[in-house]
Amino acid sequence: MMDYFSAEKQLSLEEKVGQLFMPAAFINDTEEEVQELESLITKHAIGGICFFHSRASAATNYEGKKPVVYNENSLEVLKSLINRYQKISKYPLLIAIDAEWGLAMRIENTTKYPYAITLGAIQDDVSLIYEVGKNIAKDCKSAGIHWNLSPVTDINNNPRNPVIGYRSFGDNRESVTSKSIAYVKGTESEGILTSAKHFPGHGDTATDSHLGLPVINKSKEELLENELYPFQKLINEEVDSVMVGHLSVPALSMDENMPSSISKNIIKGVLREEMQFKGVVISDALNMHAVSKNYPVPGELEWLAFDAGNDVLCFAEHTKEGIERILENAYENQINESFQRVWKLKEKAINNVKNSNDTSAPNWEAKNLNYAIAEKSLTLLKGSDKEIAEFRNTDFCTVTFKRFNEKETSAEILASLALLKSEVSRENEVLLLLTPPHVKPVDNFGFLEEEINFVNQLLAEKKVVLYHYGNPYALKHFELEKSLATVVVYQDFSEFQEVATSHFLGKTKAMGKLPFQLKANAF
Repeated sequence: MMDYFSAEKQLSLEEKVGQLFMPAAFINDTEEEVQELESLITKHAIGGICFFHSRASAATNYEGKKPVVYNENSLEVLKSLINRYQKISKYPLLIAIDAEWGLAMRIENTTKYPYAITLGAIQDDVSLIYEVGKNIAKDCKSAGIHWNLSPVTDINNNPRNPVIGYRSFGDNRESVTSKSIAYVKGTESEGILTSAKHFPGHGDTATDSHLGLPVINKSKEELLENELYPFQKLINEEVDSVMVGHLSVPALSMDENMPSSISKNIIKGVLREEMQFKGVVISDALNMHAVSKNYPVPGELEWLAFDAGNDVLCFAEHTKEGIERILENAYENQINESFQRVWKLKEKAINNVKNSNDTSAPNWEAKNLNYAIAEKSLTLLKGSDKEIAEFRNTDFCTVTFKRFNEKETSAEILASLALLKSEVSRENEVLLLLTPPHVKPVDNFGFLEEEINFVNQLLAEKKVVLYHYGNPYALKHFELEKSLATVVVYQDFSEFQEVATSHFLGKTKAMGKLPFQLKANAF
């Protein structure tokens, strides 16, 4: 492959522009769709591709109108497609994916690690986060992926945030920074590229940029003090790339209608000149409605994103037209500058893989690593070990509040709820094991209003010890001050369930701390 990179000067200007494009590739595409992407790669010298599960997955089907089809062989299909696309490409492709908590973010039957919010609960120890980054990188490498578009470096200081939330390490800038750096260092240890996202900070928003343009009305001083702080620290650590989000930040762009992803003031001004970032700038997906719906002319958005300072145009939907527009409008040195950064990154990534002879097992097997994280993150939010110990000696009943059938209708859920109400009506002490139906906050995390009311009624009328498995932001729906004790478990993995059980039995201590300020009625 070094022959390709030594032949760098032989690329035509059009091919150099093609190297800046990273269209989406879908694991569960039809043969016809696969051939369409192959044609795009060969005709336009595409530089890389970013993999998604399918055209109906959450990352591309924002309104949720298309059903997602489960494919237990997605990983093998992914590997096969990577090999297929690489073989027909004139130049080696840079293969990217979002694997924030592992390949499981996009691929069935692959190892899943805890969400960033769970890692955020770990106190004074980033070694486990390093190992998570390392393990995920090994999984990426084995699949043929060079670039994990992670970590989320956003400080999630808005509890109403519909898209970041559990993907962030929390609302404290120092914790987000140290854990982002640990994740990056662990990933780099295996030769996999990373990307700090979503610059200049997607944490303090109540709008999903997949659907609309979030506005962050803060002064530049406030942004420097908080949102931009982790990014600057990662830049100082020479992070490979920074992903620019689709956000309105008037204090930086000087234009409230200008998305950050196409703002020269933000990318060339703040990121490049003020923060001295020398690496690759990649756009957030250009199909996202925060930008795509405002630029209907094919190629227009791609040109604006490039002209603003993006080196890699992720999820470009109009590659052919985008290349044409850039060739028409850009200066040659402008193209060459971005090309050089991308080519250098690609050479680094592909040589890392080529020179890696490491076939050793990871330092931590996934199950053991997840168990260690469960122990370090478990959080006693209310109550004490003594109160839980006294509760254990009562004639308590256990209520497991979890959806076991995703296809249950509202009527069926309410019928089960009515039966449960009857069963616990005469109980005084309740051990409540609560799992939100969804990890995302849409529609109250999947809870029906009647379910929320039932839980709050239990908290008000019974002595309740609550163990919460899932996105901790869902706790804002419940009157926790009325519980005897509340323990945040964060995940419903078997390892986390084992640790929670051990805690209830008094065999282990809760060592974690909630990584954000919990405010009642925040939703």
